[in-house]
Amino acid sequence: MTRLVQIIHPEYGRRAALVHRTVNGDELHLLSTYRTTYAFAMAAIETGQKLRDLLSTDLSGIILDYREVHAFRSGWRFLPSFDHPEHPACCMVTGCANPHGAVAGSSPVAPAWFTKGNGVQLRAHGEPLTIPGFAAGGAEEAELAAVYLIGPDGVPRRVGLTPGNEFSDPAMAGQDARLLSRAKLRSCAIGPELALDADFEDVAGSVVVERGGASIWSKQIRTGEKHTAFTLEQIERHLFEFDPHRIPGDAHVHFLGGSVSSFGDGVVLKEGDEVVIQWDGFGLPLRNPIEREPAVARRAAVLPL
Repeated sequence: MTRLVQIIHPEYGRRAALVHRTVNGDELHLLSTYRTTYAFAMAAIETGQKLRDLLSTDLSGIILDYREVHAFRSGWRFLPSFDHPEHPACCMVTGCANPHGAVAGSSPVAPAWFTKGNGVQLRAHGEPLTIPGFAAGGAEEAELAAVYLIGPDGVPRRVGLTPGNEFSDPAMAGQDARLLSRAKLRSCAIGPELALDADFEDVAGSVVVERGGASIWSKQIRTGEKHTAFTLEQIERHLFEFDPHRIPGDAHVHFLGGSVSSFGDGVVLKEGDEVVIQWDGFGLPLRNPIEREPAVARRAAVLPL
């Protein structure tokens, strides 16, 4: 499986890197020609090459210790595993309700679709997920996300799958179901790795909530078409049937649905808690601390012209 990360350094800027497994542990092999996964994906579309083939022939010769970077013992920090590097507003961040297990009654004709905003909402491994001051709460949602790039011909290309935390506010939605769309507009995390040729069939994983360095809640989880109401093909068909979702050059991050959350077991996330999500075959875990804004009104000043 081809695994890719995006990292940034205060002196050397941002880079894309291939994850290379060795007997002594994983390494990050920095790529040469382009500095972003977006640019490599667009180059693959324009040249007609497979993305994994393009990447494998573009090594710079610079190698980093992956675990050192992952543990924040390096000047390098992670970026979201996919983004629009120049225009975050041109990266649409969305998700769908994709029930895991048997669904009572008749199935809907299409997955219930929601927006989380744009690329401004994306966070990387190690970056905090924010509970706004106006929120009722916040809760992790361990999922896989599919990422896409719309080619110059308007055709969506799936770049790969990546671990994700589709952070949201189920307490707000529980108070009033009409506020579900408002409760979904929260920061969310993807990464650290993007798997280019992963399948969405049956993936095992785990999610842990830590407080003060100790686990206060954890679950073993599974996702994939063996467990979900909708297949990846069905999700993609309905996501991209809308013309505004096929604008050339746009990026898409789409969360594929989850099955459990600590919120359902009565856990209330607090400032300083950390959520750790790991999926088998997708490399090292995604870890994000929780931060809470002061409970004061956040008002956007609107001025007339």
